[in-house]
Amino acid sequence: MFAASTLQTLTQLSYLVAAALFILGLKRMSSPVTAVSGVRWAGVGMLLATAITLALVAGASVLNFALVLIAIAIGSVIAWVSGKRVAMTDMPQMIALYNGMGGGAAAAIAAVELYSGNEHNLVHLTMATAGGFIGAVSFSGSLIAFAKLQGLINKSLRFAGQRFLNFTVLLLTLALGFMAVTGTGTGLGSGELVVSLFFGFALLLGVAMTLPIGGADMPVVISLYNALTGLAVGFEGFVLDNAAMIIAGTVVGAAGTLLTQLMAKAMNRSLGNVLFSNFGESGAASGGVTGVQKAIEASDAGVMMAYSQKIIVVPGYGLAVAQAQHKVWELSQLLIDHGVNVRFAIHPVAGRMPGHMNVLLAEAGVPYDLIADLDEINAEFETADVALIIGANDVVNPDARTNKSSPIYGMPILNADKAKNVIVIKRGQGQGFSGIDNALFVLDQTRMLYGDAQAAVSQLIQAVKAAG
Repeated sequence: MFAASTLQTLTQLSYLVAAALFILGLKRMSSPVTAVSGVRWAGVGMLLATAITLALVAGASVLNFALVLIAIAIGSVIAWVSGKRVAMTDMPQMIALYNGMGGGAAAAIAAVELYSGNEHNLVHLTMATAGGFIGAVSFSGSLIAFAKLQGLINKSLRFAGQRFLNFTVLLLTLALGFMAVTGTGTGLGSGELVVSLFFGFALLLGVAMTLPIGGADMPVVISLYNALTGLAVGFEGFVLDNAAMIIAGTVVGAAGTLLTQLMAKAMNRSLGNVLFSNFGESGAASGGVTGVQKAIEASDAGVMMAYSQKIIVVPGYGLAVAQAQHKVWELSQLLIDHGVNVRFAIHPVAGRMPGHMNVLLAEAGVPYDLIADLDEINAEFETADVALIIGANDVVNPDARTNKSSPIYGMPILNADKAKNVIVIKRGQGQGFSGIDNALFVLDQTRMLYGDAQAAVSQLIQAVKAAG
């Protein structure tokens, strides 16, 4: 008895240490300076939690233990290879996919508990069902988000009565969950059928919720599903009496919720508006911009930048697509050597996921003290000789301030239009990802440098060098 009690105490202490490492790792991930070490700390915590769990089940069925080890090995190899090979432009899809796997794992735990037929008290059944519901929605919803970002689904499915249908699916799922917990609903047949229908409708709800949402809103959606996955893991931690899962799930859920709120605020939209409005689809209504875009040659733009005193660079998804971050930093270093004050301005929802632009710039070696967020740098645009926009659209659109008919009216933006000169690197004259015309592109001080971002920046580098 003493040995068993001691083992249980050591196990719980190990889980608490693992949870503490998760929390410390997450804290260190909040700063780009310590983010790498934060990932490692959290990784050590996960390794500890996994090792303790394996040690506890080592005496179970040899076959089951072998299957667990095989699954861990396969998952580790897939994660290692995909992590090494995935391009930065595809990182949002990877985040959505891996987040969906977390939600699916939580739903699988719930399914085992609900299908087992073992005696559980009402609290455990409720926790298992709630975690299964949230995890299943996060799983299927994240897969749809992945498909949209990957280009496998190019249209947002919308039809009359869609919200009513989604609400009906939600009510049916909740009713089935109630039956699974209380053991009612025998008119449907066996309890296994009720549980199966419950998970089927939960998966359908995740798909139905995500299909209408356009690509421009995917960063918020991914963040929301990340929060849901954390919450589901926390619920299942209660079911399994696992302190590490409870704490880690709660922390991830809280962090994801805060991030979702911050991103929605950065777009000046409520979460309900993101989930249930028709904005965010490519080809949506434009802002009604009139005017002519004025082109500029790279040689002229390079001379303008070489003789500037202050330049603010605004990166966007176009930079990521062209993988131009290294060339942009090369250009910036060249300008700094010419005595130009160069800074980078990051909008909270630039790119396809939270922190996308920060990661790209860090990958290229841009010093952290040159990178500023919206609140820190907006006042500096008025003193900038040039605002260099690379693949950004909505986050610099002045219609968000002035045009009440624009879908993005009220969204905080980077004040690039207040710079003395604006150079926009863009592939063509089309609209951005959200399908909204940009009033910045037709302003008097704006010039358009058309072409692939990496090629255009390479031309700017040569022009700056030629300017002496």
